[in-house]
Amino acid sequence: MNPSDCILFSGGAPGAEAEFGACAERHGVEEVNFTFEGHKTVRHRGVRVLNHEELQNGDVSLAYVSKLMHRRYTDAPTIRKVLQTIWYQVNSGQEIYVIGTVLDDGTVQGGTGWGAEFAKICNKPLHVFDQDKDAWFSWDGEAFVRRAAEDGPVITHPHFTGTGTRRMRDNGKAAIEALFTRSFGAGA
Repeated sequence: MNPSDCILFSGGAPGAEAEFGACAERHGVEEVNFTFEGHKTVRHRGVRVLNHEELQNGDVSLAYVSKLMHRRYTDAPTIRKVLQTIWYQVNSGQEIYVIGTVLDDGTVQGGTGWGAEFAKICNKPLHVFDQDKDAWFSWDGEAFVRRAAEDGPVITHPHFTGTGTRRMRDNGKAAIEALFTRSFGAGA
């Protein structure tokens, strides 16, 4: 696949989203970062500030998300807006790549977990690099399946999403770089 034909959809936040964006830039992939007024981002390439009406399009019941994720989400305005921007990221990409922690209940830890759950609901290919387990996991429709070290995922659709934790480790950074290298070859 030609990287110049591809678009990474992300959020530009510190951590995984910043790493995905930096990798996209090195590999010649366009970048769209969904955010909202007043939200701190570290990626300034392809910023798309969502207005109030657009954010409402991505609104979801926090009670529903809490039940789905087996944990409580507070009704704070910032958390709601973050979840709304994650909706845009996942809705725009056809494949979803996440840096996070796969929990025993089959969800992904933190706010990132909503993105993973939404990808499942939309039946989109979902791949999570678990930094604690130092491995990629792919959703098979019923459970996360650990991938062999030599069998990391490859980006196969020109519109893909990269998101995840703000607490990046070296193995997470390396996993993103390896994903882009497997998919597009050596970057600039």
